[in-house]
This record gives sequence, structure tokens and C-alpha cells, in this order.
Amino acid sequence: MTVQETIKQRLSDSLTPLQLEVTNESFMHNVPAGSETHFKVTAVSQQFDGLRKVRRHQLVYGFLSDLLAGPVHALALHLFTPDEWQAGVGAPDSPKCHGGES
Repeated sequence: MTVQETIKQRLSDSLTPLQLEVTNESFMHNVPAGSETHFKVTAVSQQFDGLRKVRRHQLVYGFLSDLLAGPVHALALHLFTPDEWQAGVGAPDSPKCHGGES
């Protein structure tokens, strides 16, 4: 299983998200081709209800702690409640990295 698939599976199992997108953005950075080091995660889950953004991030970091200690160098998190998502709050585009291919 790829790192991207592992992230998606763990978050699917842990958050029961209404929406989940895991994007490998490694190609945008100065890393070897085919790397799985930089990811963008957009998730919509009822588990985020009543949680501040920092707590939402901590929750996700807990599910992925071994990956963050190993192959994952960067993780951009965009975590929403269903109400926030329906209100049109969306994930911004990631900035281009100096030295990346994009």
C-alpha cells in the first residue's frame, strides 16, 4: 500500500468522513520523482464539530503519527465540519514550492 493509500485508509477508518481527499503534492517540491513526502488532506467529518482547528489537527496527527515520524515530511490539513463545508468553506490551493516542478 502506498503512503497516500495508507493515509486515506486510516483517516477513512478513524473519521468516517463525509468527504475525504488525500493529494500527493510531492511533485511540487524539490524531492526525487515518485516521492511520497508532501500531502494535502481535505476532510469533512462530524468528529470535528465543537473542536478548534488546533484540536482537529492534533486528532489527525495522532492517527498518522508513525507516518509523520517517517516518510511524511509535510502535511497540509484542511479540516471542516459538515456545516462549514456546506457553507462553502473550501480548501485553498497549495503554494508552489521554490525548486519544485510545478
